[in-house]
Amino acid sequence: MAKNKENAIVVDHLYKDFKVCYDKANTIKEKLLFWNRGKTEVRNILNDINITIKKGESVALIGTNGSGKSTLLKLMTKIIYPNKGRIRVEGKIASLLELGAGFHPDFSGRENIYFNASIFGLTKKQIDERLQSIIEFSELGDFIDNPVRTYSSGMYMRLAFSVAVNVNADVFLIDEILAVGDEHFQNKCFDKMKELKKEGKTLVFVTHNMNAVEDLCDRAVWLYNGKVKMDGEVKGIIKEYIKETK
Repeated sequence: MAKNKENAIVVDHLYKDFKVCYDKANTIKEKLLFWNRGKTEVRNILNDINITIKKGESVALIGTNGSGKSTLLKLMTKIIYPNKGRIRVEGKIASLLELGAGFHPDFSGRENIYFNASIFGLTKKQIDERLQSIIEFSELGDFIDNPVRTYSSGMYMRLAFSVAVNVNADVFLIDEILAVGDEHFQNKCFDKMKELKKEGKTLVFVTHNMNAVEDLCDRAVWLYNGKVKMDGEVKGIIKEYIKETK
């Protein structure tokens, strides 16, 4: 895969399968009712995906549940690896894929800022310099010193997003977690993402919110049954997507 200085992400003939193992049937009744238990099934999630995202592009991955959107984001972050094909991401990545990933439930929000930001590659000194900005953006107030196990899902999202947008990354990979939380903070997050876009950051955004896609993204990639069905200008693809999924 030849490097291109203009490209932030290159997905080249990517395939991803998962093995699904069914529980073994223990009784005669279970064997009759659940005859497929104990068997292993291979499910093809992504099938020959080819996508090139240029630096500074804002790209939405859209599609119905099970189309492979979140799996593709996880492959971009190298949480999981492809069965076949290659993927390259240039620059530092900040990912928001699973709510509170990297948080320790028994430690405070403040302590988890240090844990989470260090995962993104920041030193203690760099985190010290950003700490107040992270806390202020999260709007958690005195809750920042409470254990995160006492947080609501919205508070988790506030803290996770606040850390991710303050690590000075080049590429931001964001899954549906922005659907969590109150409208005020969601709007604040979208405003921040627009700011990152203006700064020339690369954004890859998974959502079912088509208004957010039109508002934020330059381009949409429609995944259907693990394949790229359409890739191009946002409004045209959204029109076709809504027409087919009605």
